[in-house]
Amino acid sequence: MAQDEPTPQILIVDDDPEIRVRLGRFLRDHGLGVHEAGRASDVATALQRRQIDLVVLDVMMPGDDGLTLCRRLRRDNDIPIILLTALSSDTDRIVGLELGADDYVTKPFNPRELLARIRALIRRSGMASASRPSRPAAPAYRFADWLLNVNRRSLTSPEGHLVVLTSGEFDLLAVFAENPQCVLSRDQLLENLHGRIIQQFDRSIDVHISRLRRKIEPDPSHPTLIKTIRNEGYFFTPGVELVIDMANQGTRT
Repeated sequence: MAQDEPTPQILIVDDDPEIRVRLGRFLRDHGLGVHEAGRASDVATALQRRQIDLVVLDVMMPGDDGLTLCRRLRRDNDIPIILLTALSSDTDRIVGLELGADDYVTKPFNPRELLARIRALIRRSGMASASRPSRPAAPAYRFADWLLNVNRRSLTSPEGHLVVLTSGEFDLLAVFAENPQCVLSRDQLLENLHGRIIQQFDRSIDVHISRLRRKIEPDPSHPTLIKTIRNEGYFFTPGVELVIDMANQGTRT
């Protein structure tokens, strides 16, 4: 990492001190800042004391479990969350995503896979990568009177209200805005979001789309902006205007 780039700060939340120590050492060896919390009650303190860029959260903890904490974190902010779960069924993983997690890793896990997921989420959440030059003026996308600002990573409703999106929801909407009025398969969406090949039973895209529809569709039960194309994928229906200078000027795509 370049010297002028901030070191990403990771909060590991796990009641097992051995996992925290080993994982913390591995992440520090790969250039990340690491902080630890052994209980859910320690998380709020950790977030108040320092800027945390991502939370690695164990699901199975005594007291308030990881799912409860995930819901609480997502209610208050949009910090990226990766769940560590020993629950391998699709239903259990979907519950975590429904509660606001951005990704999950199933125990036992390869630390290098977790590191890759962390780096991908940090890149997507807006931190600069050492290998990627910064862009002086990232675009914004206007569609159906919504404004998606890539530079600020913000979404403004037609009424002028900021709508809170998770990192995964924002990036999914950005992919749709970049590819309007064409069918995108789940495989294509996963490749854009995770940079990894789809798993046979990976339902995370469907969950993220369901959550996104609840935030942008007038009637999520009858979506008009993000339509499902049976056996093919998803179709983003509105025309999209690429706004370069953020002064209501742009080019229609």
